[in-house]
Amino acid sequence: MEVMMEAEMQTDLAVASIATRFRRRLQGILNAVAAIGTVWICFLMLLIVADVVGRNFFQFPIVGVAEIAARSVVAIVFLLLPAVALNDTRIMRKWSAASVHLLDSLFSATGAVLFAIVAVAAWPDTYQSLQSAEFFGVRGVWTLPTFPFRLIVVLGSAATSLAFAVSALGSVANIRSRKNP
Repeated sequence: MEVMMEAEMQTDLAVASIATRFRRRLQGILNAVAAIGTVWICFLMLLIVADVVGRNFFQFPIVGVAEIAARSVVAIVFLLLPAVALNDTRIMRKWSAASVHLLDSLFSATGAVLFAIVAVAAWPDTYQSLQSAEFFGVRGVWTLPTFPFRLIVVLGSAATSLAFAVSALGSVANIRSRKNP
């Protein structure tokens, strides 16, 4: 009996170790993607400043800044969101550990489902934009393809869903480990 319990504990420790390593690697990848979003914010800020300076001092605005800014905001959100979803700062720690893990698992599971739905729902439009070579902007003046921006929404939603799923599983494991010390 003790041998079986010891083997079960070793298996649980091995699974926990693998899960921890996976979570750390995933967090590193998602942090790198979030860093791209942060750099994009800086470039967007510089572009807007250059447009304002060009418009006000030289009567020479930069064409397409409004369109770039509008699409960039959405893309930046979906680049930053997955890293935020995995960093475990959603619930205040004022409550008991068990209730925090229970709420976190419920919130994370809900987030995983919702962002999976967003990814699946956004995919047909993304595919269509690739097939039809859809652009936004003013034809003949300035255009930009919509596909990369739509793809960022799909991939960002899928990554956020994965991050929430990993977080939910971690919270469930914490609840389980508290019940079986």
